[in-house]
Amino acid sequence: MSKWLFFLLPSLLFLAACSKNEEVYMHSLDGKWNKKDRQIFTFEIKDAQPKNIVFVVRNNNDYPYSNLRLFSTLLKKGDKQAATDTLNYLMAKPNGEWLGSGFGETREILFQYKTNFRFPTPGTYTVTVHQAMRKDILPGIEDFGIRIEPSSNLK
Repeated sequence: MSKWLFFLLPSLLFLAACSKNEEVYMHSLDGKWNKKDRQIFTFEIKDAQPKNIVFVVRNNNDYPYSNLRLFSTLLKKGDKQAATDTLNYLMAKPNGEWLGSGFGETREILFQYKTNFRFPTPGTYTVTVHQAMRKDILPGIEDFGIRIEPSSNLK
């Protein structure tokens, strides 16, 4: 029972800290992210206000690198042309200390993907992300998600 609480508590604290205007979507990767496993997040945009799209990464001490490379695609439902990005985020300081916050072995770090982004039109959008590291199975990534928030929430 305490094991479940240990894994559930960070998620509950994260969701409780989010404002009502934020939408958070998380996928559990159970400490192994296969290069073939795409993380797909579908969400509805209802207004023309600029948004921030933030990636949420939870890693543990089994993660062997100080960075995380990703391929990310943003696509509106019904469109055929997608915007694809190649991204590189730092996960640790040069001395090996993990960035982000958390306690115990699990750390959570937020990465800005799109800042003050204006979606072209209201509708259903999909963000697809897959890891672009050299290993086919990337150890140490517990969860991956996105947060969509009004750009006024930028801190």
